[in-house]
Amino acid sequence: MSLSSALYSGISGMNTNGTAMSVIGNNIANTNTVGFKSSRTIFSDLLASSVNGSGGASQVGRGTGLAKVDTLFAQGTFETTKSDTDLAIEGEGLFVVREAGSENLLFTRAGSFRFDGNGYLITPEGYRMQGKPYNNGVLSTGGSTDIRVDINDGIPAKMTGTINLSTNLDANAATVTGTFDPADPSTYNYAHSTDVYDSLGNTHLLTTYFSKTADNNWDWHVVDANNTTVFSSATDGGSLVFDTSGRQAAGGTTTLGPLSLGAGTAPQSINFALQNTTQYANDSQVISHSQDGYGAGNLTNISIDNSGNVLAKYSNGQQVSVARMVLAKFSNFGGLQKEGNNLYSATTESGSPRIGLPGSELGNIFTNALEQSTVDLAAEFVKMITTQRGFQANSKVITTTDEMLAELINLKR
Repeated sequence: MSLSSALYSGISGMNTNGTAMSVIGNNIANTNTVGFKSSRTIFSDLLASSVNGSGGASQVGRGTGLAKVDTLFAQGTFETTKSDTDLAIEGEGLFVVREAGSENLLFTRAGSFRFDGNGYLITPEGYRMQGKPYNNGVLSTGGSTDIRVDINDGIPAKMTGTINLSTNLDANAATVTGTFDPADPSTYNYAHSTDVYDSLGNTHLLTTYFSKTADNNWDWHVVDANNTTVFSSATDGGSLVFDTSGRQAAGGTTTLGPLSLGAGTAPQSINFALQNTTQYANDSQVISHSQDGYGAGNLTNISIDNSGNVLAKYSNGQQVSVARMVLAKFSNFGGLQKEGNNLYSATTESGSPRIGLPGSELGNIFTNALEQSTVDLAAEFVKMITTQRGFQANSKVITTTDEMLAELINLKR
């Protein structure tokens, strides 16, 4: 009985070492697979049998068995790329994807994403990246969904609703007398023009004129492209008043309109503010100016920032946040089940995923980068040698036991 047990022990050793070689071969085959996590085999001894001897009961082992093939979720190094949709995770998180038409979520560390013809952010195999959408610039508090950019739709025009203008007005300028007239330079000291947008996205010129009426006092006037004065502080109030240090003390705000800037456009009101305007003994000049309108634009580029925001950029210079991707974390990563295509699925052993936004808990995202395979070729070759020797040694157990059985059979001769 003991000799036949030795045969089975040798077979078990060959089987487990053969499985170990398969795991090593799979690791080596995936040396250049993006986001691949290497595996290892763990052996355990089989239940021993008890034998009785003169010294008492003893146990004789029955060989070895495969206890577990572990996936090692170690952090891989990053490879810099030129693609704006290549992503890598620093931390424990996993990207969340799903197959079109399926509600089952899958998980991956491979960040080689791209946009398909319908605007979905997908893996090379077509699985759709999951994220939280933005609604009018506000991130949704609901669940995650497919990340999609409407690549065939532009961005509509936005008519100007606010103008902010900051200037310095020369304290040494001469005082102006007479009624303001945009056609008469002697009735103003300085002027600045601003492009504004109507409801159709057409641009129109509004010019602000400044007239010094007394020390530390200035009137200002807003004139449209037809030289029609749409506001004058001389008659409407809100003249600029400066203190003795040249800082703005009062005035400088109004609401223009409703204005009809072009045929077929909606009437619009514009909140106009002269902010942080100064009166120093320097040349009159614009320090800063801004307005919140823009014309219609077409999609020119899609990118992803390091916060996981998917950004759509348009020909009119606008940038819109479309969605923010989510990451997942598990209490037991070793319990995840491999699904092929660099994907994992949740199991009862892994537990349910904790899905949330990128950050210190779930991991940080890096753009223009891919996580490399965690396979260490040197270590795998060492394992290959020891596994081969283990297989050979177990085969020797079988051949040696066979010779012993042959000697036993030959006893009858």
